Amino acid sequence: MSQKNLVNDISRRKLIDSCFAILGLLIIFVAIFILLGLVLQILIEGLPRLTPQFFVSFPSRKAEQAGILSAWVGTSLVMFVTACVAIPLGIASGVYLEEYARKNWLSAIIEINVTNLAGVPSIVYGLLALGLFVYQFQLGQSVLTAGLTLALLILPVVIVTTREAIRAIPISLREASYAVGATKWQTVWDHILPYSSGSILTGIIIGLARAIGQTAPLITIGALTFIAFLPESPLNNEFPFLPLEMTFPFFNFQQFFAWLNAPFTVLPIQMFTWVSRPEQEFQVNAAAAGTVLLIMTLGINGIAIYLRYRLRQGIKW
Repeated sequence: MSQKNLVNDISRRKLIDSCFAILGLLIIFVAIFILLGLVLQILIEGLPRLTPQFFVSFPSRKAEQAGILSAWVGTSLVMFVTACVAIPLGIASGVYLEEYARKNWLSAIIEINVTNLAGVPSIVYGLLALGLFVYQFQLGQSVLTAGLTLALLILPVVIVTTREAIRAIPISLREASYAVGATKWQTVWDHILPYSSGSILTGIIIGLARAIGQTAPLITIGALTFIAFLPESPLNNEFPFLPLEMTFPFFNFQQFFAWLNAPFTVLPIQMFTWVSRPEQEFQVNAAAAGTVLLIMTLGINGIAIYLRYRLRQGIKW
């Protein structure tokens, strides 16, 4: 190839790169513009309805009296169960697969399946939970079943994130630990996990932010669309469930696990119920519930960004 043809070929490739970069930026700006438009529309419609009464009222047939008390309490309880199950199992599985599992055909099959499970539609997890937790284990259509279902949904995300975070730790750190006589578990517990905790925590919270908006698997396992009561609280049966009377022992151990078996609803299902109603007032209620859900999701992501920043401070490879 002559020098002139080489220069023309390089110029053509640079032009293609520039066109691709402009096209990518254009697509990103259009997507952000549409997203901001949808968010602003929800905020404008829903903000006037966000009164204190809206948060402490149960759903009602009258739109002006309807609230999201059972929905946001149910969402909080389901996410609590999800976090308690998915976080320890996901981190332990990721550490085992990355640090202890032998590299053979069995571990390769497990890795491929874990990676593919992260992309399985959520309705499949709902059908799995319906057959396993509701019918086989007889857990019923309860908060516990919903939490386990969403834990299954985000478990592959937590495992993959944990493994990626552990892989990012330089091998020299392990070698230094082994050089001073540390065991494998001491190396993992004292060095690998602390240094990778920022990335692991980010993946966990992003997974929880994904789970909080799920509707299909919870409808599949039997989430109710209208609930005018709350699960039993181990602290106090009356809202806000705090031991205001301060009566010893401040805690009802007999009711500690009762709320796990209670029926539930969540914010996305409450929104879906209101959106399906023809009255305009219910559409406003749905926008207000969507605003609360957006605030909760943005809050979770904000916590993830803050914790990642704090945990990564002072770490220099």
